[in-house]
Amino acid sequence: METTFDHVMIRVEDLDESLDWYKTHLNYEEKGRWEADTFTNVFLGPETVHDDGALLELTYNHDGRSYELGDGWGHIAVRVPEDALQESYDQLMAEGVDDYRDPESCGNRYAFVKDPDGHEIEIVKRDHGAMWSLDHTMIRVEDADEALGYWSRKFEYDEVSRWEADTFANYFVEPAGAPEEAMSLELTYNYDGRTYTMGDAWGHVAIAVDDLDAAWAQLMEREAPDYRDPESCNNRYAFTKDQDGHEVELVTSD
Repeated sequence: METTFDHVMIRVEDLDESLDWYKTHLNYEEKGRWEADTFTNVFLGPETVHDDGALLELTYNHDGRSYELGDGWGHIAVRVPEDALQESYDQLMAEGVDDYRDPESCGNRYAFVKDPDGHEIEIVKRDHGAMWSLDHTMIRVEDADEALGYWSRKFEYDEVSRWEADTFANYFVEPAGAPEEAMSLELTYNYDGRTYTMGDAWGHVAIAVDDLDAAWAQLMEREAPDYRDPESCNNRYAFTKDQDGHEVELVTSD
């Protein structure tokens, strides 16, 4: 199955405020928009995002609802040059972004800020990919073996790196042969056996496929959960879920 991560969707309570935040602080531009009767989806990314780079999808529901973040949802991570972590963080602070976890508190290896809805954004040092482009998305899983097996068996993804600490482990998975500018998925597993709540502010990760029907049929053969099949989505996209209930959207790559 030939795939790549296409986008990450999060829900926001004030679309104008969120758009202004991402455009002002991360220099994102609008790449696409879908206006429906009850909601709006806006796709954002850097001007020079790689062809295989992932976008950020902001979903705004018109009924004024509020959301819970939950703790199954972790964060998105954005790239800055290797020598620009502190400078980039200082710039965000000067622009009025909330001080959440500065570089020093993270061993000068990364840093964190939050957007207007409390979504965490990690800043990571990378000498590839556009400035502020999506590097990875982190979700929490309750069984690392099961989670790694899901992404390996269902999507043929490889474990490309891991970091094992005293109390947790991070596993990074991505399609075989993915360019370094593409997004990875980070699976975080805590050793203490905790459980998680999804919350409804967290939406999904989306995977681009060449043939939606063929990809869906293959997932069904591999016993992926049948959540929303292509026909129920007007043959424009489809949804399955991982072992923890994180939603995974399939979209066509054209």
